[in-house]
Parts: sequence; C-alpha cells; structure tokens
Amino acid sequence: MYTLKKSLGQHFLKDQTILQKITRELTEHPFQNLLEVGPGAGALTEHLLQIPSINFKAVEIDNEKVDYLQKKFDGFQDKIISKSFLDMDMPFTDPFHIVGNFPYNISTQILFKILDWKDAVPVVIGMFQKEVAERAASKPGTKVYGVLSVLIQAYYDVEYLFDVEPSSFTPPPKVMSGVVRLTRKSVALDVKSERAYWVLVKTAFNQRRKTLRNALKGQFSPEQLQDEIFNKRAEMLSIFDFAELTHKMKS
Repeated sequence: MYTLKKSLGQHFLKDQTILQKITRELTEHPFQNLLEVGPGAGALTEHLLQIPSINFKAVEIDNEKVDYLQKKFDGFQDKIISKSFLDMDMPFTDPFHIVGNFPYNISTQILFKILDWKDAVPVVIGMFQKEVAERAASKPGTKVYGVLSVLIQAYYDVEYLFDVEPSSFTPPPKVMSGVVRLTRKSVALDVKSERAYWVLVKTAFNQRRKTLRNALKGQFSPEQLQDEIFNKRAEMLSIFDFAELTHKMKS
C-alpha cells in the first residue's frame, strides 16, 4: 500500500476512460522513447507499458511510490528515475515524448523545463489544472492569454483536448483539470534572438494594463514607439507580432 502526500500535490487518476483517452491521444504520433512524469501509483503507467516497441522511463520524486511501482511492475527498476522532474537530466539521447498527470503545484515550472528541452521533445500530452491548460492554449485577446501562452506557442502548437472532472481522481482535487497536446512547430519563429523574444514578452506582460508604448519604452526608440502597434496592450499581440518587434529592439 501507499499514502497520498498533500505536500507533493498528489491526486491520482483512477478513471479508466480518461486513462485510455490519454493513451490514445499519445499514440496518434509514432515515437520510440517516452518519459512519464509523476507516475504515482501507476494507473497511467499500466497503459503506457502496453504500447508496443517503445523505450519507456518514468520520473518520480516520492520514494514510497518508487518502491511501490518497482513491486507492481516487473523490471521497473531500470525504467524509473527517482528524483524531481525539475532536477533531472534528459533521460534519452534521442528525441522523446513526454506524458503525465503533472503536479498542479509545479505545472508551470514543468512547462518551462520542457521548453529547455524543446529540441528533443516533439510531443507532450499533459494534464494540468484547467486554468493552466487554458492559459497554455489561449489565443490573443482572451483574459487568460499571457506570458505562458506566448512563450509556449512560440515553439509548440497547443491543443486543448478535453476536461477531466475532479471525480476522476483519488482524492478529488477542488478544481477541474484539462489535458493538452503540445506539438513542436516544424518552422521556427523568426526572431532576432530567443533572449530578445523572452525579454520582450516578459516586459510587455509585466505591465499588461499599460499600452505597449508605456510598458516597452525602454526597449524601443521614441520614433519607433509612434507606430500604431504600441497603442495596443500585450494581450492583443500574436506570437508573430512579438517576433516581428524583436527585430526592432534596441539590443
């Protein structure tokens, strides 16, 4: 047996229909290597291990769950990495897909870690608190469109797949969950530099209630700031608008 640890945000998925849907969405794209983040008690793991001809690994920070999984699945000692996803090195030398019921308390950090690995990770199927899933997939002009949306969508096409009710978990969380698919873009965004894009986006949204003319006045010349685009607020700009602006930045 095992215990559930609130400190780790553990809400284990038990709904077989949802588990099957996640596995089905994952296998729509062929792949060789797979990393599961936070297998917990192994409900999703059981489905993933049935996918034929793949190299599978899982990362789990909870030592109690690591012991449980090693007893539950034959040969699991060689497949599990006992540490935090945020602290681990890349588990494969070749490209790999990522899947997981991501802990809500570090879900945004998980997405940014995936961005660090973007060249090696073509597809992610992840379950998040619905609010985070919607932010990742949101479009310009919506209330939840922000830094996370613009940075993730620079590198991945993000598709909101389906909702997951609290009753699908043990124990039930107090919020709805959502599953998204990230598919790496085949054509890179045309930016001055990755650093310039990140600085521009974070600066623009840091004062999102202000027009870009006020929020970005340190990044552009007074003459450039007369352009009509600077009358807008950050949430109105697409990733392509931000990318184009990077080429006009001072540095």
